[in-house]
Amino acid sequence: MTTLRDKVIFITGSSRGIGREIALRCARDGAKLVITGKTAEPHARLPGTIHSVAEEVVQAGGQALAIQLDVRDEQAIQSAVAQTVARFGSVDVLVNNASAISLTGTLQTSAKRLDLMWDVNMRATFLMSQACIPHLKKSGNPHILTLSPPLNMQDKWFAPHLAYTLSKYGMSICTLGMAREFETDGIAVNCLWPRTTIATSAIEFNFPEAVLRASRKPAIVADAAYVILTRGSRACSGNFFIDEEVLRAAGVVDFEQYAVMPGAPLYDDLFLG
Repeated sequence: MTTLRDKVIFITGSSRGIGREIALRCARDGAKLVITGKTAEPHARLPGTIHSVAEEVVQAGGQALAIQLDVRDEQAIQSAVAQTVARFGSVDVLVNNASAISLTGTLQTSAKRLDLMWDVNMRATFLMSQACIPHLKKSGNPHILTLSPPLNMQDKWFAPHLAYTLSKYGMSICTLGMAREFETDGIAVNCLWPRTTIATSAIEFNFPEAVLRASRKPAIVADAAYVILTRGSRACSGNFFIDEEVLRAAGVVDFEQYAVMPGAPLYDDLFLG
């Protein structure tokens, strides 16, 4: 296992939730974090901004560059990567975390919502990877880690929320293709998905409160991401990792530490089971 000290780690959607938690976990190694998101000013309903997380990263022992970024904007993506290289000199890790969700059926999904999920999920994963890969090729241990599910063609994962599934599976297909395409460059391209729902704003606003109570904290995903990102890239690519499985293999036995309500039955995440 390597360390993430001085590694340049670009995380989309890192002003809160899982992205923030991954940033803070990497910061404890002394990594250089690029914190991106649309929230530069405090939001009425949602906690955190790119600047507040950047401050937390520094307090945790890392370096931080906060960039306001709409991942739907191709030019903004190119600019953000250029700013990263100008500030830190390289990109070693890309975490595609930004995501949009609408658990609506076909007749209830507007074109605007369909476009949002496709653009934030699949398209941004593709364009962010495309922008970072020339720099990742120069890294000693390059990783792309995308927060999307294992591919499962059972119709039960499509029928209730077809548009969302298409967009998330699009992210996973990017991993499948890029892992093979850039294998000779030694770039690890993997997916990570939680076994249970994670207590984030997406769960709070899209599920009943009981599901939030039956969830785990974002720290479990961050700890699993850390294990993956500290592995040698040439021996760790093309995988669809599940957070709990990664941590069990790494020797973690206490999973109650991650529970929102220790002892409560857990709620399986979408696309699993």
